[in-house]
Amino acid sequence: MSKLITVFGATGNQGGSVIRTILNDAKLSKEFRVKAVTRDVNKPIALDLAGQGVEVVKGDMSSPEDMSTVISGSHTVFLVTNFWESQSAAPEIIQGKIVTDASEATNGRLVHITHFDGKAEVERYIKSSGLSATFVMLGIFTTQLFDLIRKQDDGTFVLATPTSTSAPAPFIDPRTDTGNFVRAAILNQPETGTRTIHASSQYYTFDEIALHFQSATGNSINVFSVPGELFKSFLIPSLSPEMAEEVYENLMLLEDPGYYAGADINPSLNLLSESPMGLQEFFRRNKDQW
Repeated sequence: MSKLITVFGATGNQGGSVIRTILNDAKLSKEFRVKAVTRDVNKPIALDLAGQGVEVVKGDMSSPEDMSTVISGSHTVFLVTNFWESQSAAPEIIQGKIVTDASEATNGRLVHITHFDGKAEVERYIKSSGLSATFVMLGIFTTQLFDLIRKQDDGTFVLATPTSTSAPAPFIDPRTDTGNFVRAAILNQPETGTRTIHASSQYYTFDEIALHFQSATGNSINVFSVPGELFKSFLIPSLSPEMAEEVYENLMLLEDPGYYAGADINPSLNLLSESPMGLQEFFRRNKDQW
């Protein structure tokens, strides 16, 4: 009988990528059946998943009773928590711990998408539980470049950063490659203990980002290092001051201590069965966005 993988965030970019990858993978599609967890089983994406043979269930990550029922029988659990929904780490820590406890009770294995404070606290909790787990640490979403690269009145584009323009930034397209890295996590899951996968196509400096953008789109672009307060002022029309500060600090860690604390991502890339999308291809596919 096939094993059950329960996927949280099933109708979002990351969970959706995981489900598509499993369904389209010749080996995993035979080895696993998929349970998709969502808050609204009637939304179009959920109905589409059900039409593909996925078991779609309603689940509240804040409810221990719900999670005990949802996770029951799972061999593997894909857990992703959402900071931006509440803009607070506290709810995602609570939810992450509830899912971990439910997984421990059913002897499931965890594949956990993690980044920043709340998710790091959940990571520590998972490690202390003794569960076998793989932590897939996604890099900066390429989709954030839709907001960071801006068109000027003269038709040229500008990319501003509070870091130096040589700061190394690891990028990933969450829609296409979350599943790619999670597939590697499932196929290389440790029997005991934990491992970390650094999920990015490669490190890019901001100067290199600009070069790839210009090459792929044909648009002229200038890249600048700007003071922190000026950078945050660029964001505030679309973000609250608190969230602008969050984005600013996230970028500043690129220089010290580094997004992955300077870790080499090649061992993670070597686990993949297909290459992730690089920035050149991302810009080529999305050049109509600019």
